[in-house]
Amino acid sequence: MKKTMEDPSKIMRKSIHTFLRNYHRVTTAAAVALPFSAGLLLSQPFFSSSSSSLHTRFNTLFRGAGFSSSLDFFNILSLKLAQTLSSSVFTLPFSLTFLLFSKAYVIKLLSNNHSADSSVYYLRLLKTYVCNFFLLISANASAFALFFLAFNALEAFGFSSRNFNNFLSVSSAIIYSIIIANAFVITNLALVSSPSSSSGGYTSILKACLLIRGRSSTALALALPTNLGLAGVEALFQYRVVSSYYKGDRDITSIALEGTFIAYLYALFLVLDTIVNFLFYQSCIKNEEDQKIGIEDEYSIKIQICEIENTKIHIKGSKSYQEVL
Repeated sequence: MKKTMEDPSKIMRKSIHTFLRNYHRVTTAAAVALPFSAGLLLSQPFFSSSSSSLHTRFNTLFRGAGFSSSLDFFNILSLKLAQTLSSSVFTLPFSLTFLLFSKAYVIKLLSNNHSADSSVYYLRLLKTYVCNFFLLISANASAFALFFLAFNALEAFGFSSRNFNNFLSVSSAIIYSIIIANAFVITNLALVSSPSSSSGGYTSILKACLLIRGRSSTALALALPTNLGLAGVEALFQYRVVSSYYKGDRDITSIALEGTFIAYLYALFLVLDTIVNFLFYQSCIKNEEDQKIGIEDEYSIKIQICEIENTKIHIKGSKSYQEVL
């Protein structure tokens, strides 16, 4: 039986409706996630200027792997990896506490299972979050291994012109984006599904991989609006807070207040992202159950047809039973 594709627009509208309907509770979840969002926003400008040594190490690693220094993609990638890794390490305590507390609160709210223990939700999320970390590392390592084989094979065949290197940079950027985007979609789906599983962790990741089959385009379409919103808030923080701080054109109190407001806005987008992922997970589960019911009905109809075709009807006559069919 063919899978029914979930409509991203319907899921997004339902997510926004759920967000607004439970806004008084959503604000609580956003307040819980506020330390994480503030730490993340503050870490980005700080580590963008202080991660040069890590950037140099990544560049050395790429050069040692055989990637040409003329490829702009790997220069940009090494810089972003250095910034992301530094920021992730700095915000790790906030991620393991405030962010997961917020997600556990939202998932418990949407599950309508108020009698469940919140600590169970958190522990399963924590276990899955750690496994997601290793999954993302594996995805990056797999992408780099693929690029290593491809670039060295092409270089061995003499493809090393400037135009060809530019083409390889663009192609590598697209392939890397697809790999990482799908990895993030799987990790997000695994997180929201972990409280409903028996233990969370790698089992939730496997479950997410099974659910995402045939639904990658829907998942990516749902992830795009919230990630654009998060990126917009990050840009707003850079423009309104960081630039004003370095210019010194405003007093520190107004900058701090505006920074807190922007961090809270970032936390609201994080909560909305959790709602979108959870409703998408519920849609996947419902679709799988409908498929099972449809398959069972289809088999039962076939069995009944076979039984009818093999049945012989006898009519009792005056002398003997007369076979009609």
